[in-house]
Amino acid sequence: MRKKWFILLILINLIHNNFVFSQLSREDYIAKYSKHAVEEMSRTKIPASITLAQALLESDNGNSDLAKEANNHFGIKCHGWEGGKIYKDDDTKNECFRKYKSVLESYKDHSEFIRNSKRYSSLFTLEITDYSAWAKGLKDAGYATNPKYPEMLVKIIEDNKLYEFDNSVKFDKNAKPLADIDNPVYVGHIGYEVFLKNKIKCIKVKSGDTFYKIASEMDMNVWQLYKYNDFEKDYKPQSGEIIYIQPKRSKAEKKYETHTVSVNETIHSISQLYGIKIKSLSKLNNLKPDSKITEGTILNLQKRKSE
Repeated sequence: MRKKWFILLILINLIHNNFVFSQLSREDYIAKYSKHAVEEMSRTKIPASITLAQALLESDNGNSDLAKEANNHFGIKCHGWEGGKIYKDDDTKNECFRKYKSVLESYKDHSEFIRNSKRYSSLFTLEITDYSAWAKGLKDAGYATNPKYPEMLVKIIEDNKLYEFDNSVKFDKNAKPLADIDNPVYVGHIGYEVFLKNKIKCIKVKSGDTFYKIASEMDMNVWQLYKYNDFEKDYKPQSGEIIYIQPKRSKAEKKYETHTVSVNETIHSISQLYGIKIKSLSKLNNLKPDSKITEGTILNLQKRKSE
């Protein structure tokens, strides 16, 4: 009997020790993931100190269930998310949270979440190394409900000297956000101007660009550029044209109901103009994707009200 209790005690100690050793310390987390925050600062102009402090706070230094089970280090909820999902109790029971394939994917999505939301656009007018102003700005924009959220972030930054990561990033400080049709987006660190058309990210091709070069600099696969733009496999990008870096939509923006075809326009060129998939544009007009259209034809860009 004593032997069994002795063995059980050893097992309990082993489990306890493994649990303790599996917990990341704040220093361990910073050493392991600070590179992601720095990369995102270079890419999106969100201070690395802010990103890292938020991740440390939201993920309990990477030890939260959400971080371990879903690689979600910022507690971002689904909100229309089409990727993996996980359900956890939070403000209410069984809430939906985003699930990522990697921690890096979580960091990237956090950056996109902030820079592509109008509510946070004022942050990008702040000095990029002013972490105190960024912390306050996040709270003012409604990122967190805790009134002490800015102070919590600043304390983490100053206690761990995270501001040093901000000073390590080199980029063109004169690059500023710019506006497209509806929303301000940003000027990417790679030199591309990224716009929104039909709420879809797109870029303008520069002289000498290839799909391989664009894909490499945008951290994409070449096949995505072909698919998102309905291009044939032998197509080569032309300087000045719009290339979508996200999938096009099934209809145009609400303010565009129809389009009157001009000389030399094709279903493809119109689909690019409005950010509509060729398949969807064809279906809206009872056409085949390879149909020839003539000047003066009126095309529907929205689903007809009678349907």
